[in-house]
Formats: sequence, C-alpha cells, structure tokens
Amino acid sequence: MTSQTRSQPSFRWAILALALGSFAIGTSEFAAMGLLPWYAADLGVGEADAGHVISAYAFGVVVGAPLTTLLGARLPRRRYLAALIGIYGVLNLLAAILPGYSTLMATRFLAGLPHGGFLGVAMLFAADALPREQRAAGVTQVLLGLTVANIVGVPFAGWLGQALDWRVGFALPGVLALLSAVLILNLAPRVGVDPNARPLDELRALKNPSVLLTLAVGLIGCGGLFAVYAYLSAAMLATTSAPSWGVPLMLACFGIGSTLGSILAARLTIAIGAMKATLALLIFMIVSQGYASWAVGDWVQMTVSALMIGLGSGVFVPLQTRLMDVAGKAQSMAAAMNHAAFNAANGLGPLVAGYALVWGYRSSGLVAIGFSVAGIVMLGILAAYAKKHEGAQAQ
Repeated sequence: MTSQTRSQPSFRWAILALALGSFAIGTSEFAAMGLLPWYAADLGVGEADAGHVISAYAFGVVVGAPLTTLLGARLPRRRYLAALIGIYGVLNLLAAILPGYSTLMATRFLAGLPHGGFLGVAMLFAADALPREQRAAGVTQVLLGLTVANIVGVPFAGWLGQALDWRVGFALPGVLALLSAVLILNLAPRVGVDPNARPLDELRALKNPSVLLTLAVGLIGCGGLFAVYAYLSAAMLATTSAPSWGVPLMLACFGIGSTLGSILAARLTIAIGAMKATLALLIFMIVSQGYASWAVGDWVQMTVSALMIGLGSGVFVPLQTRLMDVAGKAQSMAAAMNHAAFNAANGLGPLVAGYALVWGYRSSGLVAIGFSVAGIVMLGILAAYAKKHEGAQAQ
C-alpha cells in the first residue's frame, strides 16, 4: 500500500468502520455482565449458572484467537475482517432470538471465536492504512471503540435490557457488527495477500516462554477484575435500593475508569517500564477489589468501586507492551493471544466467583484478591526468567 493510497480520506472512514466493529465487540462482551440478572430470571437459572454464559464467551475468544489468526494470515484483510465481524453480528442476533439457556451458552461461545482475530488484525490493518507517522493514531482509533463501548454502549444496552428485554441488549451489538461489516467491505482498501506471510510462523509465539509467561500474568492477574465486575449488577440489585438508573450509571463509571486507566497505564509504562507498571497496577487492583467487597450494600460506594475496578483494567496496556517487546515476528498472534488471555480471565474469574456466591456477594471481592495476589506471584516468576534470559529487556 503506497503512502499516497494511505493518505486518502476514505481510509480514515475505513478505520472508523473498524472502530465500529470494536465498539460492537466491547458492547456485547461487557453488556452480558450488566444483563446477567435479567437473563438469569427469564431463563430460570441461578446467578452462578448465568455467570457461565460470560465464561462461555470468554473461552470462545481463547479458542478462536489462535485459529482465526492462522486462518487469516494468507487471506485478503478487507474480506477477512468483514467476514469475522459479520459472523459476530449474526451470532449475537441468534443469542437474542433463540430460546433456552443451553442455546444462549452455545451462541455466546461461538460469538467469542471471531473476537481476538478481528481486533488483532484490525489494529495491524489500521496501522498500514495510514502514513507511517500516523500509524499509532490509527491503532488508537480502533481501540477507542472498545473504551467508548464501556462508557456508552454497555450502559445503553443494560438500560435497554432493563427497560425492554435483555435480548435487546444482545441484538444491539449484533446489528452494529453487521453494519460494520458492510462499511468495511465498502470503505476498506483492496489490498493483496502478503506473499511472504507464513501462517505457521505465527505459532512461534506459542513456543516462546517470555510470551507464555506474560500471557499467564494477564490470565491469572486479571481474573480478579472480572470476578468482581461480573456480579456487580446483581449485587447492586439484590443488596441495595438503588434507583432504576443506578446500574447503568455504575456500568458507565466502569467504562470511564477503564478509559482513564488505559491512558494512565500508558504513561506509567513509559515512565517506569512494563514490568513495574504491571506490578503497580496489580497492587492497585487488590486495593480496589477489597474496597468493592466492603462497598456491597451501598449503591453509591459500589458505583465508586466500579470506577476503581475500571482503572485497574489498564493493566492490559503494559502487558501488551511487554508482548510487543518479546514476540518478534509473531506480532499478530501475540496481539490476538493477549485478548485471549484477557478473556480467559473473563471466563475464569466469574466461574470461580460464582461458586463462592453461596457465602454472599462480598465473597467475589475476596476471590478477586486471591487472583491478583496469584498474578503478582506469576509476575515474579516472569521477572526471574526475564532477568536470566533476556538481559536488558527485563524491566
């Protein structure tokens, strides 16, 4: 792709089409947590079992990230991205339309499959669609869809689910995803397949101990974030007399926190390095999770705790930076697997916290602290390995 091609205004619209896709993904992923009390009641299942719907989606991302990355390495990116987000939209609509708990579990798992592949390739596509000096801006615009989804899309989907029907909360991102697919096909540049692309080379990331240990830190350490957040809506409804707009406000505060957390985490990573920034954020997560457990029963305090938990989600930034440093030529796989690790945490945290709900909603915060402490232990293992095998990169 020439610099002249990159500079055409249509490519900026193409990036916005990609951002719309990431907005749909962010809305669908996190709206499932806000909608949990309503689909649990409608389907006649307990809240712990309803939490398995969240885990099913997350595990779909884990399975789909490496598969879609390998399949897409030799495919035209425009059609590949449109196909992934189009399939994503159809599966979200099926989750909204088809009846039954088992069907919802299945459609949410399948919807998770395109998640990591779309976001990973979309970021690379955005980088190539703009002049070199503007590549970072393109990547940021794609990821902005995720953060804006948590501020606007997730609370709106939660409000729709509360006011109308929980199925509308899944249908909304489905429609947006299909719109994104149409826009990508019409606006994205037609770029040929990279003749030097070798799909199996991407598998090297999965053999690199530095990559695997970094992914393990995210998988374990971030489990606590989702252990708390998955049940915040249910806890607020069950333990407080919050107004009808209380849950959407709480979800919006999480989105604001995650947006600010990403910005602050980037600055922190630049200032002290990826490893130290990860440690600092994991410690902050322990504090915020303890506060979230204490806040149960007071909807105002719970809303503040959602903001704090969102701030802690910025740990994704130093972990992604660390992966970029150690992944070598397997950047696509590393980017996709970081989303996979984040979503594995999204599956594992609610699953474990769900079993602990028999001791009350405060237990999810205590489970979360356990995950964060384990993440710090894993970070220590990574630091020891890096010091021994990576030399100057161990920071």
